[in-house]
Amino acid sequence: MKTNIENENTVMLGTWSWGDEGFFGEGFSREELFSVFRKAVSEGFMLWDTAYVYGYGRSEELLGGFMKEMPSDDYCISDKFTPYHAKEFPGNSVKLMYEESLRHLGREHIDIYWIHNPIEYKKWLPYMAELCSEGYISEIGLSNFGLEELKDAESILAKYGIKPYGVQNHYSLLSRSSETAGIIDYCKRRGIHFFSYMVLEQGALTGKYAASSPFKDASGRAKNYNKVLTRYEELNSKLGKIAEGYGISIAALSIVWALSKETVPIIGVTKEKHIDDILAAREVKLSQEDIAAAEAAAAASGLRTIRMWEREYK
Repeated sequence: MKTNIENENTVMLGTWSWGDEGFFGEGFSREELFSVFRKAVSEGFMLWDTAYVYGYGRSEELLGGFMKEMPSDDYCISDKFTPYHAKEFPGNSVKLMYEESLRHLGREHIDIYWIHNPIEYKKWLPYMAELCSEGYISEIGLSNFGLEELKDAESILAKYGIKPYGVQNHYSLLSRSSETAGIIDYCKRRGIHFFSYMVLEQGALTGKYAASSPFKDASGRAKNYNKVLTRYEELNSKLGKIAEGYGISIAALSIVWALSKETVPIIGVTKEKHIDDILAAREVKLSQEDIAAAEAAAAASGLRTIRMWEREYK
């Protein structure tokens, strides 16, 4: 598996928004998204994260079609088994959902296969271990896992001679419980990669949205962010001053902060500018003073960004 994750400043590109138009309040044409994919690949981004549940195959189908148009042996594909949707695949739900994802992607193999959340993980992990042992997937990942769940999952997989490849949790300037609960430090000690998702808080930590330019009505993002956009404006103003000192955007600052924590950010990309922000972030090293200042500004905002499928890790 060619992940290059051991390299410094690794970023994985996310495709949640490609399939979930209702939550994000935006619909993207295939042509728009292909231009983003083409630019990303031309810049060397080969790590892509998706899931069957992202539009029930739409995200996977788009990604699979793009890879077919730009063939390469270097793609690393991260996909997920989502326990919430196991009932749609009666029987060996893990293998059946995996096979559905393969069909959408047009591939014969998935590099990193995650259990999307810890619901009944003791039941599902042996099925995932079977897929791994039989060579259907290269690595197993754990998403939205707390520290004790991670340790337990690690012991379950050890019975099959398998080590968790990564943990993928919500981690941003406004959602740091994976850090304070010791999950990130544990991953470092155990040689488990930590992937941080929602680093940009679905666009709220970019400066693009404000009370005068809110998220689109009726979208999931509007429900979560619009009522507190004035507070986001205040926070983004402070972050913008820090970013200005490095000649980067607020989005790039949030990305480089996640990189400074030795995590692998998963950044959703729907515009070519998003690739430019990632490239800029990879060229910057924040001072400890500016890391502390960004974290202090986030803490002072009082904003909390836990979603319905999440909880604070303790």
